[in-house]
Amino acid sequence: MGRFSFHVLLLILSNSIVSGVYSAATFTFVNKCGFTVWPGILSNAGIAPLETTGFSLQRGETRIISAPQSWGGRFWGRTHCGVDSNGKFSCGTGDCGSGNVECSGGGAAPPATLAEFTLNGDAGKDFYDVSLVDGYNLPMLLVPQGGSGTNCTNTGCIRDLNSACPSDLQVMSSGGQRVACKSACEAFGNDEYCCKGAYGTPQACQPTQYSQLFKSACPQAYSYAYDDSTSTFTCTGADYILTFCPSPNTSQKSSSGGQNGSDQAIDSAMVYQGALDASAGAPQPMYGGAVVIAAALWLLRHQL
Repeated sequence: MGRFSFHVLLLILSNSIVSGVYSAATFTFVNKCGFTVWPGILSNAGIAPLETTGFSLQRGETRIISAPQSWGGRFWGRTHCGVDSNGKFSCGTGDCGSGNVECSGGGAAPPATLAEFTLNGDAGKDFYDVSLVDGYNLPMLLVPQGGSGTNCTNTGCIRDLNSACPSDLQVMSSGGQRVACKSACEAFGNDEYCCKGAYGTPQACQPTQYSQLFKSACPQAYSYAYDDSTSTFTCTGADYILTFCPSPNTSQKSSSGGQNGSDQAIDSAMVYQGALDASAGAPQPMYGGAVVIAAALWLLRHQL
């Protein structure tokens, strides 16, 4: 009986360890917008897709998705979506071109606010950012939970840039509503704005009046291709909450205690109003695996 218990306990331990290794991070999607958002997910080249590549997130709804170690890819929100008479699904902003709610390998058509991740990268760190390089369609807040690191803090763009978008960058709906804000590269295609050709190096490609507009509104987000120094963040051992249309009183502190003062002063007239507190969608700490391992070790000690 002792030998049988020994093997059972080894199985429990191995399953607990494998499960911890497989799920490198969880992503909690929270919709605080006053309308439905359809998140899209695209894995980087050569990386397997997650359990879903696109889904519907109703107003006030939360969904948690797990990602394995070394996953990399991007998330975004699609808006003004519907199905035509032929059953084809499409969106007014962030459409991925699949014709379905699942993006199935399709990326976001610009303009779209992007959250970009590389999990378990250099030195085991997660690298992440929120990017406006492809333009803007929704306010987004990205909050690490339970992680550590000197640069493990919140990032995002929580202002309503659609209302402040210059006329030559605006994307209008058929009803005359401003629904997105193009990047200068998307709007004009100039090498200077797209950081290509003679402007294809960090030294040659400098901020423009348009990227500076994005940067002044959202200091922690990427505003142009080489905006790395103030826009890339790292955490070790974190899970992440991604909130669409975060409320203006959302805490700027991450769970590790870090704080960035650049977002403390917010013009409330330019911020999407949210009905829920940011912590409502936060995943609670999971102690089950540790408890199982501790119990197994205690039983093992008394069996031998």
